[in-house]
Amino acid sequence: MKKTFALSVMAFFAFATLSHAQDDAAELAKKLANPIASLVSVPFQNNTDYGIGDMQGMRNTMNFQPVLPISLNKDWNVITRIVAPYVTQYNVTGVGEKQSGLSDAVMSAFFSPKNSEKLTWGVGPAFLLPIATNDLLATKKFGMGPTAVALRQANGWTLGALVNQLWSVAGNADRPDVSQMFLQPFLVYNWKSGAGLGANMEVTQNWKASTTTVWLNPTLSAVTALGEQKTQFVVGPRFNLAAPEGGKADWGWRAVVIFLFPK
Repeated sequence: MKKTFALSVMAFFAFATLSHAQDDAAELAKKLANPIASLVSVPFQNNTDYGIGDMQGMRNTMNFQPVLPISLNKDWNVITRIVAPYVTQYNVTGVGEKQSGLSDAVMSAFFSPKNSEKLTWGVGPAFLLPIATNDLLATKKFGMGPTAVALRQANGWTLGALVNQLWSVAGNADRPDVSQMFLQPFLVYNWKSGAGLGANMEVTQNWKASTTTVWLNPTLSAVTALGEQKTQFVVGPRFNLAAPEGGKADWGWRAVVIFLFPK
């Protein structure tokens, strides 16, 4: 009897611990599906694309994308995000040619209300930072413009979109001016385990060159712990639906590791 009781108590605590872990993973996954959640995270997003253009080039882009939320007062947060790409490409600008280095970065700040009932939203400025270390990967322009995000979360689903528009305001006069829009609609479903299935589209419209680039990125994701470190892993294929003439890729893949620092 005592043995049965002891086993029952152990089973109860094991179940309670597992349930708490699942609830914790589910909450983290929900926050990660929200680009302006109040969660410190450090994502490393790697995109590898093959068969680019007539020369069948290859490009690897590692995006360093830290997110830092700042509490302004009891009603408002500002969510700061930066995307700093490191690019390595072969046979893109010419047969046998290689470029490697930092490309220009984009920094955004979303002012978002802490208490939103049905629709979560944020608006603010975005900046194009000319930090590129290779001329062929650079605009050599400083730019700025507005950015916004809006989303709805319910019953495990997250549906929303992020957009920014950048105009160059300073920089090298010999380089073309920048007028570029980026639009990213996204849809994610997360299970209570923290696993997720989703997709986003990345649409870049270059108004100056009248060109459009579109990527479709289906993803599988999971939240886990590496020791004490909460982590999300994301993986999936990439499909280049549209690109400027001579720049379309045959296919690609995405792999992401996100280190999480919940409060």
